[in-house]
Amino acid sequence: MSITVPPLSLRPAGEPVIRVTAMPADCNAYGDIFGGWLLCQMDLGAGLIASRVSRGRAVTIAMDGVQFHKPVKVGDEVSVYGEVRRVGRTSISILIESWRRDRFQHEAEKVTEAVFTFVAVDDTGRPRPINEEE
Repeated sequence: MSITVPPLSLRPAGEPVIRVTAMPADCNAYGDIFGGWLLCQMDLGAGLIASRVSRGRAVTIAMDGVQFHKPVKVGDEVSVYGEVRRVGRTSISILIESWRRDRFQHEAEKVTEAVFTFVAVDDTGRPRPINEEE
């Protein structure tokens, strides 16, 4: 069996951060996975990246450009990929993409994308500087 590697334009942006199987409890009344469940997975993945980059607590303050391209079905493997787009004094912008793969197939397709913005915060919840040099 040979597996064809897709061209770069058909590959996820960034690093893999989460992989999960969509389950029946995650469905809406039409049998598709809830968009909110998918956004939750994306926020979790973006949060992992933001915490690592900021070296501490970081909170979501915005999701921009959310686009749902295709539905996710029960049993699909959902992979979340992330790429840091910008690091400011206290904030981080991260491109997040979600891809689905039917559990019996090799090919994956992008289903959702958005840019998440996080702010690094201290123990009191106030914005704090991100020190990249450390």
